[in-house]
Amino acid sequence: MTTSVLDRIRIEQGDITRLAVDAIVNAANSSLLGGGGVDGAIHRAAGPELLAECRTLGGCPTGEARITKGYRLPARFVIHTVGPVYSGRPADAVKLASCYRNSLQLAVDHGLRSIAFPAISCGVYGYPIEAAVPLAVDTTAAFLQDHESIAQVIFVVFSENHLGVYRRYLDSRGIPS
Repeated sequence: MTTSVLDRIRIEQGDITRLAVDAIVNAANSSLLGGGGVDGAIHRAAGPELLAECRTLGGCPTGEARITKGYRLPARFVIHTVGPVYSGRPADAVKLASCYRNSLQLAVDHGLRSIAFPAISCGVYGYPIEAAVPLAVDTTAAFLQDHESIAQVIFVVFSENHLGVYRRYLDSRGIPS
């Protein structure tokens, strides 16, 4: 990875709904109509307008992404992506990587320069954080090599455990955490 790619990725512990970035990514369910975890937190913070716009989208298949306005969030947009429910099959990794690529592509398509990701599928969908982090970081870094328009990607985690896994992986890749 080039230094410019490494400089554009960082990890942060906190509340993704409070970040003033161009877009935050919502680890959504296929209906896009809200749920638990980060999905519920984003819907609550954005207000009822988000749900109203999501109703017009007709859902989202696993691995794909959709974009809406951010409404009451500090982020201008929400990119909704549906991660796989972990089954231990190779298709899980393919679909999870697709979530990151498709979300980043929507950011590029809309001229966005900063994006924040939660740990997609690592909550109730059961994806092991130790397996998800390399996919998230490597897929993002590969995308950034070909897309200089994205200036900053932040991986936002809630727990100390997830923070440690990201830090160890980023350190192993030469990315200051």
